[in-house]
Amino acid sequence: MSDHETKEAGSVPDVAHVGNLQGTQDVERIEAPVTWKAYLICAFASFGGIFFGYDSGYINGVLGSRIFIEQVEYVGAKAISESKTSLIVSILSCGTFLGAVIAGDVADMIGRKWTVIAGCLIYIAGVVIQMFTGMGDPLGPIVSGRLIAGLGVGFESAVVILYMSEICPRKVRGALVAGYQFCITIGLMLAACVVYATEKRTDTGSYRIPIAIQFAWAIILAGGLACLPDSPRYFVKKGMLDRATESLSRLRGQPRDSHYIQIELAEIVANEEYERQLIPSTTWLGSWAACFKGSVFKANSNLRKTILGTSMQMMQQWTGVNFIFYYSTPFLKSTGAIENSFLMSMVFTIINVCSTPISFWTVERFGRRSILFWGALGMLICQFLVAVIGVTVGFNHTYAAPTVADPGRTLAQNVPAVNAQIAFICIFIFFFASTWGPGAWILIGEIFPLPIRSRGVGLSTASNWLWNTIIAVITPYMVGEDRGNMKSSVFFVWGGLCTLAFIYTYFFVPETKGLSLEQVDKMMEETTPRTSAKWKPTTTFAAQVTQKQDA
Repeated sequence: MSDHETKEAGSVPDVAHVGNLQGTQDVERIEAPVTWKAYLICAFASFGGIFFGYDSGYINGVLGSRIFIEQVEYVGAKAISESKTSLIVSILSCGTFLGAVIAGDVADMIGRKWTVIAGCLIYIAGVVIQMFTGMGDPLGPIVSGRLIAGLGVGFESAVVILYMSEICPRKVRGALVAGYQFCITIGLMLAACVVYATEKRTDTGSYRIPIAIQFAWAIILAGGLACLPDSPRYFVKKGMLDRATESLSRLRGQPRDSHYIQIELAEIVANEEYERQLIPSTTWLGSWAACFKGSVFKANSNLRKTILGTSMQMMQQWTGVNFIFYYSTPFLKSTGAIENSFLMSMVFTIINVCSTPISFWTVERFGRRSILFWGALGMLICQFLVAVIGVTVGFNHTYAAPTVADPGRTLAQNVPAVNAQIAFICIFIFFFASTWGPGAWILIGEIFPLPIRSRGVGLSTASNWLWNTIIAVITPYMVGEDRGNMKSSVFFVWGGLCTLAFIYTYFFVPETKGLSLEQVDKMMEETTPRTSAKWKPTTTFAAQVTQKQDA
């Protein structure tokens, strides 16, 4: 031990012992200092967000490829039928939902990083199958390939959040996990660029190139993670303290016998022992049932935490952000307010990408609860303004202006009003990208105790994909000209749902800023969501274990 560490150790007023580990009673010293190398290790895992973003973004362009349309339908076809489009798009979400639910069990069996790597391999298998589209059955390869790839994305999307939450230092955990959402936005932008670059091709490269590029994301993530340590909390849960020490040492950039490593590990072990008293080890079915134990009226019950995690992901989808990205551009193009739909979609995507990094600072400066609260307020105002402008003078008011090339052409009666709608949509994207986009992911990785954390995060991620699918299915019925034809009135729906998110955040979302995962458990025991921002830890789990041993 260095002289500096010896001096620091001597400054601790009381030493707490957990087995052979030396802990501390100082709540400010439960985590080891971190080097820049360690920060980069923690941040690398967020690269997995590119899977999510790219896979969600490329398929819309591929479905518009003339070559792809003719491969799936018949030579001369102008578009893929609604039923086939729905199947191709939604089958990925079915796979991701299933993968996210399974991922929690796999992560507890083989570890966090190896589950993500397994997800990458499954994803690669799905991409290989998709490459056979156009050979034999026209629909089979793309559908089966996207189902299998979806399983891989489900593994990755659930366990990357779990892995990052467990390895990141508490003071920057929110910022580093927000990097996952940032990578999702990068993936969306890359997908848009690749599709734009290949859409004019007259061979199968117009759809096979966007599909094949997915190999790169899987290889980079799997190769990088294979060189990184697994979560020390996973090893503690498995009782492998030597491997937990080695993992924590690499993650914090400190030697194995460092006093700092011993203190942080002692706190993790003490918390695991404490949580095991509350949630004893049981059968496979019993461990799943543990996620739903307790009263919905008790803030720290497992049931309440599971509802909080799944509802946060549900409300992230309820904001209407996917409608903005996938359906609003055709709306606006039909008014004559914009001529280049790709350019407009790129504007939305660039705002999304550039706004997300703001959360790296705000989530640690103002906290999770605060940015979710004010973000929901900003989004609901924007949604209602878009709706009101559209219904009164904007998008809903058009006139027929047919041409020989486009007999069904329509133009807006008030183009400046439609431009105002576009401006408020851009502001909405800013609010989403800097608050609810990353905030929901950050929170689900922090609120669950270790015994049920993998399953809790898996269920929460599955909720995201479930609602993603539901909204994708119902939206065409809401806005289709031959169906609901709600036009701008659909923004009243999204505005109303953002209002629910605003109210929900005030009453039910706790503040977890600056707390270790173990301290979050204690905070939720001792306070309510509305007063959680004022809560401060007064003791450590290591100190509690020592007191019980002395008694």
